[in-house]
Amino acid sequence: MIPRPLDPLRSIKLKLGLLVAASTCATALVLKEALEAGVRGRYALPVAVLVSLAVTQFLAHGMTSPLREMTAVARAMAKGRYDRRVRASSRDEVGELARAFNSMADDLAEVDRRRREFIANVSHELRTPISALHAQLENIADGITPARPQTLRAALEQTQRLERLVAQLLDLSRLDEGGRFLERTRFAVRPFLEEAVEQARIAHPRVRFTAEADPGLMVRADRDRLHQVVANLLDNAARHGGDNVTVTARPLRTALVLEVADDGPGIPPQQRERVFERFSRGARYGSDGGTGLGLAIARWAVELHDGRIEVADSSRGCRIRAVIPNAI
Repeated sequence: MIPRPLDPLRSIKLKLGLLVAASTCATALVLKEALEAGVRGRYALPVAVLVSLAVTQFLAHGMTSPLREMTAVARAMAKGRYDRRVRASSRDEVGELARAFNSMADDLAEVDRRRREFIANVSHELRTPISALHAQLENIADGITPARPQTLRAALEQTQRLERLVAQLLDLSRLDEGGRFLERTRFAVRPFLEEAVEQARIAHPRVRFTAEADPGLMVRADRDRLHQVVANLLDNAARHGGDNVTVTARPLRTALVLEVADDGPGIPPQQRERVFERFSRGARYGSDGGTGLGLAIARWAVELHDGRIEVADSSRGCRIRAVIPNAI
């Protein structure tokens, strides 16, 4: 590794000045020594130029090598390799650029990792119901299994799971597009929650749902996006919680606070942040027919309103709280 003696300097202008000064001094020194030694000028001058070029090359290497490295790393990233980085030992503007470049490379590597993980998870989530549906229909077609109502109902559940997954993937595609505008309207909260609860009862008839809100509570928000929040939180609680799920809404100064609580096993503190990631499944998440996307979509819809969503502390079960600012 070639040393970079000018790296401690903080200014590229100062480095260029020292480079010119060192080159000039080297040339003058060689000419002086050569002439004093009796060497003719026509021989001394080429030697002085060569020495000057050597000094320039040695000092300039540390100034230009980060730029060459950035070019090579950028070409590698264009081919899908995100493991290379630039040596950023310089303290000048080029060093700052190299460090910013490495930070960008880290971000791109993380994006690529998530993309690969997302594709793998989507492939798995699609393959599971498709394989089950294929096996069920193949058994019916071959006469192995009669076309009984329960068999057809199981096949229908797989198609419904596929439908949910496709719908949620479309929602996530809107998330990745960014720049989505909200269509805020003013509406009553209690009928809104009762409608979401009624839909949840159809999907989960064995779970007891309860909606609690002041009959006179009005909010101003995007109704469709807010419905995504409530619907996904109810679905998550019904799948992973116990037999009772309660959704409540209350005002907090100018904000709307939505909470969905269940009496299930709850979420361990160390997993509370990860549950909002795509395809995240914690300790209480098993083969329940869920897609692992519901809470990620809920967080997206909340953040569109500049709000926040979190797993709140609860003495029993799980409680997820969403705060929508400037909604009252």
